[in-house]
Amino acid sequence: MKNYGKRMAGLITGWLLLALAASALRLFENDTHRVGLAVGLAAATPIVIFSLWFAGSREFRQFALALNPRTLTAVQSWRILGFTFVLLGARGRLPAVFALPAGYGDMAIGATATLVAWKLAQAEHRGSFLLWQVLGMADLVMAVSLGTTAPLLSPSVASMQPMTVLPLSLVPTFIVPLLLILHVICIAQARNWKSVTGRAPRASIQLTT
Repeated sequence: MKNYGKRMAGLITGWLLLALAASALRLFENDTHRVGLAVGLAAATPIVIFSLWFAGSREFRQFALALNPRTLTAVQSWRILGFTFVLLGARGRLPAVFALPAGYGDMAIGATATLVAWKLAQAEHRGSFLLWQVLGMADLVMAVSLGTTAPLLSPSVASMQPMTVLPLSLVPTFIVPLLLILHVICIAQARNWKSVTGRAPRASIQLTT
């Protein structure tokens, strides 16, 4: 299990460096100024790999389910930075049809993440914890959907080009799939909690151990 922690830390670091390198080489840009196929592949590939690994490896599944749900949930507090989308939408740098829902949705999840991690990550609040995780996933899916369809919904306004270059290119290629995976793990953990009163099991494994 300790080896899994080191392996996962290495994989996540390598994933981030790969996304940075591809962005620096401008591999995610395209002539249409849309979030194109390259971004889609970069976002979907880690999710597919995780899903297959989680479903096919009992040892990896045990490792993931042993992670601290409070820590995984608290990580979502970084989504408070969604106000960046709102500002860019207000300045006409991103389509408002994407920037406003995605920005305000992320801000709502980010602002409540610490409270949810502190108060709801336990069996007696399993329903509320699951609901919040599902809402967090829905916000990410909505943002991705609006990001890919924004040029069709508002063809005469700002393009999605800023989302294909640094630093915002890291959002669809690294941050969104990582946060989506964390939501999936938390949901899988909560589904295994007993319905009786009691706290969620604390993690015995850390990613950096």
